[in-house]
Amino acid sequence: MILPESYKQMFSTVSEDGKLTLALHDNPMPTPESDEIIVRIEATPINPSDHGVMFGGANMAEAESSGEGANRVLTIPVSPPGMAAMKGRIGQDIPVGNEGAGTVVATGEGEYAKSLIGKTVAVMGGASMYAEYRCVPAVQAMPLLPGCTAKDGASSFVNPLTALSFVETMRLEGHSAIVHTAAVSNLGQMLNKIGQADGIDIVNIVRRQEQADMLKNLGAKYVINSSSDTFKTELIDAIEETGATIAFDATGGGSLASDILIAMEAAAARTPTVFSIYGSTKHKQVYLYGGLDTSPTEFVPRSYGMAWSVGAWLLPNFLAKADLEVGERLRMRVAKELKTTFASHYTDEISLSDALDSEVVERYNAKSTGSKFLICPQLTL
Repeated sequence: MILPESYKQMFSTVSEDGKLTLALHDNPMPTPESDEIIVRIEATPINPSDHGVMFGGANMAEAESSGEGANRVLTIPVSPPGMAAMKGRIGQDIPVGNEGAGTVVATGEGEYAKSLIGKTVAVMGGASMYAEYRCVPAVQAMPLLPGCTAKDGASSFVNPLTALSFVETMRLEGHSAIVHTAAVSNLGQMLNKIGQADGIDIVNIVRRQEQADMLKNLGAKYVINSSSDTFKTELIDAIEETGATIAFDATGGGSLASDILIAMEAAAARTPTVFSIYGSTKHKQVYLYGGLDTSPTEFVPRSYGMAWSVGAWLLPNFLAKADLEVGERLRMRVAKELKTTFASHYTDEISLSDALDSEVVERYNAKSTGSKFLICPQLTL
């Protein structure tokens, strides 16, 4: 296959005058080293985890786009506090896009690299996937099984591995059931499928009744609507029944993490034990892994007893600590169940240029649970 001399790739840049720009740059087509492959990117999702690099602390309400096609540029003002937070990246062109999939169109001379020519693969790991082509180490690519397309494999890593790693974390830390917020998301639906297959109870928290109905139709047993007047009571009941003492919170802000800890302690209090002024002895853990709610995180520590903790959870950090066997086992399961347990659903398919249109940006940056955009870099710019 004859490759073009250059390709388009998206970069995010913060300038000293307080502006963030997203634009497509021309990159020269590289010559792969022995152990490298060139992938023609055909599908790459916009995950919430991509937004931080794309937009940082910019004021999204004032985002404006100019130009057309490959020359389109998105410009967003950045407040002084935002500039202070992004001081380390001023003047740097930062590539974006955590994961994606496509066809291997060229390789180096390494035996394994050459074995991938013509295959559809998924790629993750700082690979800067919002691009027409990417040159990556061959070992960084996961070959998809026959019958799987690039769109099937575009979201092979972030959501599937996060859902599986939640379960791994649960087991490693001695818990037996999970509380999950924003549970109607693609990730949440995957977590429920894993729970049903592996016999793990998942207590799902959603914000609207139609979301609760959707999860129940997918077989979820415990679904709690946080906007309901009986939310806190229903949450305690579900936690008591399942014994859930670990939670993964995608909202990050507000009082939801605190409400979960209160419910865990209240559920524990329903089981008669020797009284202690320090509360229940079973450790209660809440991990914050998302930021759908940008308001300050609120806690009422004296309501949880003394056996609890709150921490941050990030997929790369977990995988870095896990055994190589664990990472390989999780990836193998994703590959085998890509069209079932780990099937992703997209609300829109857009081009690289579309992703820089201010009106389109407003839609995919809305942090609407269940909404997911797919960039198809081979679409006409």
